[in-house]
Amino acid sequence: MTIHLRKMYVDCRFGQLHMHTSFPSSGGFDELTPLVCIAPPSQTGRLYRPLLRDLGRDRSVYAPDLPGTGESDAPDHSPHVGDFAAACVDMLESLRLKHVDVVGYHAGSLAAIEFAIARPEQVRRVALIGVPSSDGGGYQVGERLPLVRQPVMIMRARDEFWESTGRTDPLLREARRVELQHPTGAVFESGAEEVIRVARDFFDR
Repeated sequence: MTIHLRKMYVDCRFGQLHMHTSFPSSGGFDELTPLVCIAPPSQTGRLYRPLLRDLGRDRSVYAPDLPGTGESDAPDHSPHVGDFAAACVDMLESLRLKHVDVVGYHAGSLAAIEFAIARPEQVRRVALIGVPSSDGGGYQVGERLPLVRQPVMIMRARDEFWESTGRTDPLLREARRVELQHPTGAVFESGAEEVIRVARDFFDR
C-alpha cells in the first residue's frame, strides 16, 4: 500500500505547530486509530520517520515539532511539559480527531503522559519509550504516571533512561512492558524494525 509522507501546519495556542505526517493511500480514511508521535523537545518529529513510513500504511500518523522546536513557533516563555501537552490537545482539536493513540519517546514521554491525562476520552492507548523520572524541573513521573487510565505499554530501551524506565513498574501495575532487544538506545535508527513490530502489536487492536 502506498503512503504519503507530508509536512503540514496546524494552529495551536503558541502559533503554528509544524508536523511530519503520513496518510494511507485511501486519502485519510483510516483503517485504524490515528497515531500521534511525540518526540523530545531536543529533536523534531522527523525522528519518527520509520513509524511514519510503516504505520502510515493503514492509519494517519502525526509527528509534531513541539513548540519552540524545529519549524514550530515558540511560546513567549520557556516551554514546559504542560505546554507541550497543551499544543497536542490543540492539534487534536484543529484536526477534529475523535480518537488517537499516542507514543512518546524520552522527554516526549512526559508530554504523552500529560496528553493522555488531559484527554482520557480521546486518547485510546499510550506507548512510552524510555521514560525519564522528571523533566529536570518540577515535573515528577512518579506523581503523574499513575493518573493515566488508558492501556499503557512501556518499552524499556538500553539507553540513558534504562534505570528510570524500570522504576515505572510499580506505578502502573497493569501496564504492558517490553524490553527492547537491540543493543543500543538508537531505537529509531538500526532498531526501528523492533519498535515497529512491538508498536503494531499494541496499537493494531
